[in-house]
Amino acid sequence: MSLEIEVQLIAVLVAAACALPGVFLVLRRMAMLSDAISHTVLLGIVLGYLITRDLASPLLFIGAAATGVLTVSLVELLNRTGLVKEDAAIGLIFPVLFSIAVILISRYTGNVHLDIDRVLLGELAFAPFDRLTIAGLDLPRALVVGAVVLLLNLLLLGLFYKELKLATFDAGLAAALGFAPTLIHYGLMSVVSITAVSAFDAVGSILVIALMVGPPAIAYLLTDRLAMMLLLSVAIGALSAIGGYWLAYWLNVSIAGAMASVVGALFLIAYLLAPERGLLAIGVRRERQRWEFAQQMLTLHLLNHEGSDTALTESTSDHLTTDMRWSPAFAAAVLRRAEQAGLVQQHDKLLLLTDRGRRVAQEASLR
Repeated sequence: MSLEIEVQLIAVLVAAACALPGVFLVLRRMAMLSDAISHTVLLGIVLGYLITRDLASPLLFIGAAATGVLTVSLVELLNRTGLVKEDAAIGLIFPVLFSIAVILISRYTGNVHLDIDRVLLGELAFAPFDRLTIAGLDLPRALVVGAVVLLLNLLLLGLFYKELKLATFDAGLAAALGFAPTLIHYGLMSVVSITAVSAFDAVGSILVIALMVGPPAIAYLLTDRLAMMLLLSVAIGALSAIGGYWLAYWLNVSIAGAMASVVGALFLIAYLLAPERGLLAIGVRRERQRWEFAQQMLTLHLLNHEGSDTALTESTSDHLTTDMRWSPAFAAAVLRRAEQAGLVQQHDKLLLLTDRGRRVAQEASLR
């Protein structure tokens, strides 16, 4: 297997692993916690190294995951005081923990391959050179770790799908049914921490955030179904990984930066063109509602004067500009649409409701 393929496989596995817990972060409106966790895990890595003096020690991984959970606990502890909101609590906690890690790195690990640029940006191009042998196969360590974490996330999702879904959409009902929303929450945060730590060395914290938040946010714009959102998030993450790799190849730029840029570009496309939630769809829907409302106002106006002595003057096309305060062009457009919809008939300048138009006016008057 060539290095190019290995780099892309690593990126796809990391993207898929990050997207799965990221869906629940986005749905819970806790996306910025991924930012906090992906930075503060550095403190656990540094402390683990200072204790063991071994970059390969499992204690680094354990310490990083524990620091992620600690971050969540401190944020919630501060939020529970009622003095600050959750976003402010995140903004207070994670810079403190991250800055402590930066200070420790600069003070005690100057001669060790543990630097801030590597932490923030990672370097996927070098990931295939750190290898291990499993069952006679020579594989990149990052590929093995990414596959294991992805399988773990899939297993946990399969086992606790109903609990996660219920606790995410209705924590009160989950508690009433005997589930433990707090336990589920911390379990999810533990998975987020483990996923972030596993991807940390290969892709850096910036790309972890992009892959954990971007694909789920895009999927959220495209579907209302949780299962479909999970599938779309994984697919979009994989597409971003492969597209970002080749963009970096063509432009000779950072792979992580290119992948994050592709995520941003895909989000912009979805934000503009998503079938239901995109800006274009919202604009079209609002424009349609504007015309529908104007036609309802027209039918109500005609119904109010229908059969009265004022009908000959009030129910005319010329009178719409004065009584409805519409411009002549807008009044003509509304009248044309109402005729096409079978709501109104025009005899000379006199406007008459059809049976359908009368029903629409009556329904509108009851609202």
